Amino acid sequence: MLRRAFKRMPESDIQHENRMLRGLLESLGRDALHNQQAMTRFQERELALLGAADLARLLERLTSGMRRSFELDSARLYLLDPFNVIRDLLATAVEEKAAFMRNVELCTDVRDTTAKFCDAQRPWLGAWDDDRHLALFRRRLGGSVALLPLRQADGVAGFLCLGSHDPKRFVHGQATDFLAHMASVAAICLENAVNRERLRLVGLTDSLTGLYNRRHLEHRLEQEVTRAQRYGHALSCMFVDADHFKQINDQHGHTAGDLVLSALAQRLRARLRTSDLATRYGGEEFAVLLPQTAADSAGALASEICRSVAAEPILLDNGGTIPLTVSIGVAALADDLRQPARDAGHQLLQRADEALYQAKQAGRNRVVCANPASA
Repeated sequence: MLRRAFKRMPESDIQHENRMLRGLLESLGRDALHNQQAMTRFQERELALLGAADLARLLERLTSGMRRSFELDSARLYLLDPFNVIRDLLATAVEEKAAFMRNVELCTDVRDTTAKFCDAQRPWLGAWDDDRHLALFRRRLGGSVALLPLRQADGVAGFLCLGSHDPKRFVHGQATDFLAHMASVAAICLENAVNRERLRLVGLTDSLTGLYNRRHLEHRLEQEVTRAQRYGHALSCMFVDADHFKQINDQHGHTAGDLVLSALAQRLRARLRTSDLATRYGGEEFAVLLPQTAADSAGALASEICRSVAAEPILLDNGGTIPLTVSIGVAALADDLRQPARDAGHQLLQRADEALYQAKQAGRNRVVCANPASA
Protein backbone atom coordinates (compact mmCIF):
# COMPACT_ATOMS: atom_id res chain seq x y z
CA MET A 1 0.00 0.00 0.00
CA LEU A 2 2.89 2.33 0.79
CA ARG A 3 4.37 1.44 -2.57
CA ARG A 4 1.16 2.38 -4.31
CA ALA A 5 1.04 5.71 -2.38
CA PHE A 6 4.63 6.44 -3.33
CA LYS A 7 3.89 5.70 -6.97
CA ARG A 8 1.05 8.15 -6.95
CA MET A 9 3.43 10.90 -5.63
CA PRO A 10 4.13 13.47 -8.36
CA GLU A 11 7.70 13.44 -9.65
CA SER A 12 8.05 17.17 -8.94
CA ASP A 13 7.33 16.54 -5.24
CA ILE A 14 9.95 13.82 -5.11
CA GLN A 15 12.50 16.12 -6.72
CA HIS A 16 11.56 18.86 -4.25
CA GLU A 17 12.06 16.52 -1.31
CA ASN A 18 15.39 15.40 -2.72
CA ARG A 19 16.53 18.98 -3.03
CA MET A 20 15.46 19.65 0.56
CA LEU A 21 17.35 16.59 1.77
CA ARG A 22 20.45 17.54 -0.17
CA GLY A 23 20.24 21.06 1.21
CA LEU A 24 19.87 19.70 4.73
CA LEU A 25 22.86 17.40 4.26
CA GLU A 26 24.95 20.24 2.85
CA SER A 27 23.95 22.47 5.79
CA LEU A 28 24.85 19.73 8.27
CA GLY A 29 28.15 19.26 6.46
CA ARG A 30 28.93 22.97 6.64
CA ASP A 31 28.04 23.03 10.33
CA ALA A 32 30.23 20.00 10.97
CA LEU A 33 33.13 21.60 9.07
CA HIS A 34 32.67 24.87 10.96
CA ASN A 35 32.62 23.05 14.29
CA GLN A 36 35.67 21.04 13.32
CA GLN A 37 37.56 24.18 12.35
CA ALA A 38 36.48 25.90 15.56
CA MET A 39 37.58 22.92 17.64
CA THR A 40 40.91 22.86 15.83
CA ARG A 41 41.49 26.56 16.55
CA PHE A 42 40.62 26.07 20.21
CA GLN A 43 42.93 23.08 20.46
CA GLU A 44 45.77 24.98 18.80
CA ARG A 45 45.28 27.93 21.16
CA GLU A 46 45.16 25.65 24.21
CA LEU A 47 48.36 23.92 23.10
CA ALA A 48 49.99 27.34 22.67
CA LEU A 49 48.98 28.25 26.23
CA LEU A 50 50.28 24.95 27.59
CA GLY A 51 53.54 25.44 25.72
CA ALA A 52 54.26 28.97 27.00
CA ALA A 53 57.82 28.97 28.37
CA ASP A 54 57.26 31.63 31.02
CA LEU A 55 54.67 33.95 32.53
CA ALA A 56 55.31 36.81 30.10
CA ARG A 57 54.85 34.57 27.04
CA LEU A 58 51.67 33.11 28.53
CA LEU A 59 50.14 36.56 28.99
CA GLU A 60 51.10 37.49 25.44
CA ARG A 61 49.39 34.36 24.10
CA LEU A 62 46.29 35.09 26.16
CA THR A 63 45.99 38.58 24.64
CA SER A 64 47.72 39.29 21.33
CA GLY A 65 47.87 35.59 20.46
CA MET A 66 44.17 35.11 21.21
CA ARG A 67 43.23 38.12 19.11
CA ARG A 68 45.23 36.89 16.11
CA SER A 69 44.17 33.26 16.38
CA PHE A 70 40.43 33.97 16.54
CA GLU A 71 40.50 37.09 14.35
CA LEU A 72 39.10 39.26 17.12
CA ASP A 73 39.14 43.03 17.39
CA SER A 74 40.23 43.05 21.02
CA ALA A 75 41.48 40.68 23.70
CA ARG A 76 42.17 42.05 27.17
CA LEU A 77 43.15 40.30 30.38
CA TYR A 78 42.29 41.37 33.92
CA LEU A 79 44.29 39.56 36.61
CA LEU A 80 43.51 39.83 40.31
CA ASP A 81 46.80 40.70 42.01
CA PRO A 82 45.96 42.09 45.48
CA PHE A 83 49.47 41.54 46.86
CA ASN A 84 51.38 42.57 43.70
CA VAL A 85 52.80 39.07 43.29
CA ILE A 86 52.35 39.00 39.51
CA ARG A 87 53.56 42.60 39.18
CA ASP A 88 56.78 41.69 41.00
CA LEU A 89 57.26 38.54 38.92
CA LEU A 90 56.88 40.54 35.70
CA ALA A 91 59.30 43.25 36.82
CA THR A 92 62.16 41.34 35.19
CA ALA A 93 60.40 40.84 31.84
CA VAL A 94 62.62 42.25 29.09
CA GLU A 95 61.45 45.24 27.11
CA GLU A 96 60.70 43.18 23.99
CA LYS A 97 58.04 41.28 25.94
CA ALA A 98 56.51 44.35 27.52
CA ALA A 99 54.30 45.45 24.58
CA PHE A 100 51.62 42.90 25.45
CA MET A 101 51.14 44.60 28.85
CA ARG A 102 49.01 47.25 27.13
CA ASN A 103 46.28 44.60 27.13
CA VAL A 104 46.89 43.28 30.64
CA GLU A 105 45.51 44.89 33.79
CA LEU A 106 46.90 43.87 37.20
CA CYS A 107 44.14 44.64 39.69
CA THR A 108 44.77 45.03 43.41
CA ASP A 109 41.12 45.75 44.30
CA VAL A 110 39.50 42.34 43.95
CA ARG A 111 35.96 43.38 44.89
CA ASP A 112 35.89 46.41 42.60
CA THR A 113 37.27 44.44 39.64
CA THR A 114 34.92 41.47 40.06
CA ALA A 115 31.93 43.82 40.26
CA LYS A 116 32.61 44.97 36.68
CA PHE A 117 31.79 41.52 35.30
CA CYS A 118 28.39 39.92 34.86
CA ASP A 119 29.31 36.43 36.03
CA ALA A 120 32.35 35.16 37.94
CA GLN A 121 31.31 31.52 37.56
CA ARG A 122 30.85 30.93 33.82
CA PRO A 123 31.39 32.67 30.46
CA TRP A 124 29.06 35.53 29.59
CA LEU A 125 28.31 36.29 25.93
CA GLY A 126 26.22 39.12 24.61
CA ALA A 127 25.82 42.40 22.77
CA TRP A 128 28.08 45.38 23.35
CA ASP A 129 26.92 47.79 26.06
CA ASP A 130 28.74 51.13 26.35
CA ASP A 131 27.97 51.52 30.04
CA ARG A 132 29.38 48.10 30.97
CA HIS A 133 32.01 47.34 28.37
CA LEU A 134 33.69 50.61 27.44
CA ALA A 135 35.68 50.66 30.69
CA LEU A 136 36.78 47.05 30.16
CA PHE A 137 37.99 47.37 26.56
CA ARG A 138 39.15 51.01 26.78
CA ARG A 139 37.65 51.74 23.35
CA ARG A 140 34.25 51.48 21.70
CA LEU A 141 33.87 48.24 19.77
CA GLY A 142 30.13 47.81 19.29
CA GLY A 143 29.33 44.32 18.12
CA SER A 144 29.54 41.66 20.81
CA VAL A 145 31.75 40.47 23.65
CA ALA A 146 32.67 37.33 25.58
CA LEU A 147 33.76 37.67 29.22
CA LEU A 148 35.49 34.54 30.51
CA PRO A 149 36.26 34.08 34.22
CA LEU A 150 39.57 32.30 34.87
CA ARG A 151 38.70 30.05 37.79
CA GLN A 152 41.25 28.24 39.92
CA ALA A 153 40.82 25.92 42.88
CA ASP A 154 40.78 28.81 45.38
CA GLY A 155 38.54 31.13 43.35
CA VAL A 156 38.59 33.38 40.31
CA ALA A 157 42.07 34.53 39.22
CA GLY A 158 40.95 37.05 36.62
CA PHE A 159 38.91 37.58 33.47
CA LEU A 160 39.68 37.23 29.76
CA CYS A 161 37.69 39.74 27.68
CA LEU A 162 37.16 39.04 23.97
CA GLY A 163 35.55 41.64 21.72
CA SER A 164 34.36 41.74 18.11
CA HIS A 165 32.76 44.34 15.85
CA ASP A 166 30.47 41.56 14.63
CA PRO A 167 27.21 41.58 16.65
CA LYS A 168 26.66 37.90 15.83
CA ARG A 169 30.09 36.72 16.98
CA PHE A 170 29.14 36.26 20.64
CA VAL A 171 25.41 35.79 21.17
CA HIS A 172 23.72 35.54 24.56
CA GLY A 173 22.52 31.97 25.15
CA GLN A 174 25.06 30.55 22.70
CA ALA A 175 26.77 27.30 23.74
CA THR A 176 29.96 28.11 25.62
CA ASP A 177 31.57 24.68 26.04
CA PHE A 178 34.67 25.50 23.98
CA LEU A 179 35.12 28.90 25.64
CA ALA A 180 34.62 27.50 29.15
CA HIS A 181 37.15 24.72 28.51
CA MET A 182 39.71 27.16 27.13
CA ALA A 183 39.21 29.46 30.14
CA SER A 184 39.86 26.49 32.45
CA VAL A 185 43.06 25.64 30.57
CA ALA A 186 44.15 29.30 30.72
CA ALA A 187 43.53 29.44 34.50
CA ILE A 188 45.59 26.29 35.09
CA CYS A 189 48.40 27.58 32.87
CA LEU A 190 48.38 30.90 34.72
CA GLU A 191 48.64 29.21 38.12
CA ASN A 192 51.48 26.97 36.93
CA ALA A 193 53.37 29.85 35.31
CA VAL A 194 53.18 31.97 38.46
CA ASN A 195 54.38 29.07 40.60
CA ARG A 196 57.26 28.29 38.22
CA GLU A 197 58.31 31.92 38.16
CA ARG A 198 58.25 32.14 41.95
CA LEU A 199 60.39 29.01 42.25
CA ARG A 200 62.84 30.37 39.69
CA LEU A 201 63.19 33.61 41.60
CA VAL A 202 63.87 31.88 44.91
CA GLY A 203 67.47 31.39 43.80
CA LEU A 204 67.70 35.00 42.64
CA THR A 205 66.47 36.80 45.75
CA ASP A 206 67.93 37.61 49.14
CA SER A 207 65.92 35.90 51.87
CA LEU A 208 66.43 38.69 54.42
CA THR A 209 65.53 41.77 52.39
CA GLY A 210 63.41 40.27 49.61
CA LEU A 211 65.53 42.13 47.04
CA TYR A 212 67.30 40.43 44.16
CA ASN A 213 70.77 39.13 44.87
CA ARG A 214 74.12 39.80 43.24
CA ARG A 215 73.74 36.83 40.92
CA HIS A 216 70.59 38.33 39.41
CA LEU A 217 72.23 41.74 39.08
CA GLU A 218 75.04 40.21 37.04
CA HIS A 219 72.46 38.45 34.87
CA ARG A 220 70.46 41.62 34.22
CA LEU A 221 73.40 44.00 33.90
CA GLU A 222 74.45 42.95 30.41
CA GLN A 223 70.81 43.00 29.23
CA GLU A 224 70.26 46.54 30.49
CA VAL A 225 73.54 47.81 29.04
CA THR A 226 72.78 46.19 25.68
CA ARG A 227 69.34 47.81 25.62
CA ALA A 228 70.74 51.20 26.60
CA GLN A 229 73.39 51.06 23.86
CA ARG A 230 70.93 49.82 21.23
CA TYR A 231 68.28 52.49 21.82
CA GLY A 232 70.50 55.31 23.02
CA HIS A 233 68.97 55.31 26.50
CA ALA A 234 70.69 56.49 29.65
CA LEU A 235 71.57 53.97 32.37
CA SER A 236 72.79 54.79 35.86
CA CYS A 237 73.82 52.82 38.91
CA MET A 238 73.75 53.57 42.64
CA PHE A 239 75.74 51.82 45.35
CA VAL A 240 74.12 52.34 48.76
CA ASP A 241 75.91 51.44 51.99
CA ALA A 242 74.55 51.53 55.55
CA ASP A 243 76.95 53.71 57.57
CA HIS A 244 78.65 52.28 60.68
CA PHE A 245 76.78 49.01 60.30
CA LYS A 246 79.36 47.04 62.31
CA GLN A 247 78.71 49.32 65.27
CA ILE A 248 74.98 48.63 65.00
CA ASN A 249 75.63 44.89 65.14
CA ASP A 250 78.07 45.28 68.04
CA GLN A 251 75.81 47.54 70.11
CA HIS A 252 72.37 46.12 69.34
CA GLY A 253 72.99 42.57 68.13
CA HIS A 254 72.67 40.84 64.78
CA THR A 255 68.89 40.58 65.05
CA ALA A 256 68.67 44.37 65.17
CA GLY A 257 71.20 44.55 62.32
CA ASP A 258 68.97 42.31 60.20
CA LEU A 259 66.01 44.55 60.99
CA VAL A 260 67.99 47.60 59.88
CA LEU A 261 68.90 45.98 56.54
CA SER A 262 65.33 44.85 55.95
CA ALA A 263 63.98 48.33 56.72
CA LEU A 264 66.57 49.97 54.47
CA ALA A 265 65.60 47.61 51.62
CA GLN A 266 61.94 48.59 52.05
CA ARG A 267 62.79 52.29 51.96
CA LEU A 268 64.84 51.82 48.81
CA ARG A 269 62.04 49.91 47.12
CA ALA A 270 59.52 52.60 48.05
CA ARG A 271 61.59 55.24 46.20
CA LEU A 272 62.14 53.21 43.04
CA ARG A 273 60.13 52.56 39.91
CA THR A 274 59.00 49.10 38.83
CA SER A 275 61.61 49.15 36.06
CA ASP A 276 64.47 49.85 38.50
CA LEU A 277 66.45 46.91 39.84
CA ALA A 278 67.41 46.98 43.52
CA THR A 279 69.74 44.24 44.76
CA ARG A 280 71.54 43.29 47.93
CA TYR A 281 75.07 43.29 46.63
CA GLY A 282 76.66 41.95 49.78
CA GLY A 283 76.63 42.59 53.53
CA GLU A 284 75.21 46.05 54.13
CA GLU A 285 75.76 47.20 50.53
CA PHE A 286 72.98 47.56 47.96
CA ALA A 287 73.31 48.11 44.21
CA VAL A 288 70.53 49.71 42.17
CA LEU A 289 70.28 49.81 38.37
CA LEU A 290 68.29 52.77 37.02
CA PRO A 291 67.29 52.24 33.36
CA GLN A 292 66.54 55.34 31.28
CA THR A 293 67.95 57.56 34.03
CA ALA A 294 70.67 60.12 33.38
CA ALA A 295 73.42 60.93 35.88
CA ASP A 296 71.80 64.14 37.19
CA SER A 297 68.45 62.44 37.81
CA ALA A 298 70.19 59.51 39.49
CA GLY A 299 72.12 61.94 41.70
CA ALA A 300 68.92 63.75 42.68
CA LEU A 301 67.26 60.44 43.56
CA ALA A 302 70.29 59.39 45.62
CA SER A 303 70.21 62.66 47.56
CA GLU A 304 66.52 62.20 48.27
CA ILE A 305 67.14 58.66 49.55
CA CYS A 306 70.05 59.85 51.67
CA ARG A 307 67.95 62.58 53.33
CA SER A 308 64.88 60.41 53.89
CA VAL A 309 66.86 57.58 55.52
CA ALA A 310 68.60 59.98 57.90
CA ALA A 311 65.31 61.67 58.81
CA GLU A 312 63.63 58.52 60.15
CA PRO A 313 65.35 56.21 62.66
CA ILE A 314 64.76 52.47 62.44
CA LEU A 315 62.11 51.28 64.91
CA LEU A 316 63.08 48.15 66.87
CA ASP A 317 60.71 45.46 68.11
CA ASN A 318 61.27 46.55 71.73
CA GLY A 319 60.17 50.10 70.94
CA GLY A 320 63.67 51.54 70.75
CA THR A 321 65.14 53.22 67.69
CA ILE A 322 68.42 53.16 65.81
CA PRO A 323 69.51 56.24 63.84
CA LEU A 324 70.71 55.34 60.38
CA THR A 325 72.46 57.13 57.55
CA VAL A 326 73.68 55.90 54.20
CA SER A 327 76.49 56.74 51.82
CA ILE A 328 75.74 56.53 48.11
CA GLY A 329 77.93 56.40 45.03
CA VAL A 330 76.40 57.17 41.63
CA ALA A 331 77.72 56.53 38.12
CA ALA A 332 76.27 56.65 34.61
CA LEU A 333 76.97 54.37 31.67
CA ALA A 334 79.80 55.55 29.46
CA ASP A 335 78.72 56.96 26.12
CA ASP A 336 80.82 54.55 24.09
CA LEU A 337 78.95 52.19 21.75
CA ARG A 338 82.19 50.43 20.74
CA GLN A 339 82.65 48.96 24.20
CA PRO A 340 81.22 45.43 24.68
CA ALA A 341 78.14 45.38 26.90
CA ARG A 342 79.70 43.07 29.48
CA ASP A 343 82.78 45.30 29.87
CA ALA A 344 80.68 48.48 29.96
CA GLY A 345 78.48 46.99 32.67
CA HIS A 346 81.38 45.96 34.87
CA GLN A 347 82.91 49.42 34.45
CA LEU A 348 79.60 51.02 35.48
CA LEU A 349 79.50 49.00 38.70
CA GLN A 350 83.15 49.69 39.44
CA ARG A 351 82.77 53.45 39.02
CA ALA A 352 79.67 53.53 41.26
CA ASP A 353 81.52 51.49 43.87
CA GLU A 354 84.51 53.85 43.73
CA ALA A 355 82.16 56.82 44.15
CA LEU A 356 80.68 55.11 47.22
CA TYR A 357 84.19 54.71 48.67
CA GLN A 358 84.77 58.42 48.16
CA ALA A 359 81.50 59.23 49.94
CA LYS A 360 82.52 57.16 52.94
CA GLN A 361 86.01 58.65 52.98
CA ALA A 362 84.51 62.15 52.90
CA GLY A 363 82.56 61.57 56.11
CA ARG A 364 79.58 59.35 55.16
CA ASN A 365 75.90 60.36 55.01
CA ARG A 366 76.40 61.87 51.57
CA VAL A 367 76.24 61.26 47.84
CA VAL A 368 79.18 61.29 45.45
CA CYS A 369 78.62 61.19 41.69
CA ALA A 370 81.41 59.76 39.57
CA ASN A 371 82.83 61.92 36.83
CA PRO A 372 81.73 60.96 33.31
CA ALA A 373 83.73 58.00 32.02
CA SER A 374 86.22 58.79 29.28
CA ALA A 375 85.59 57.01 26.00
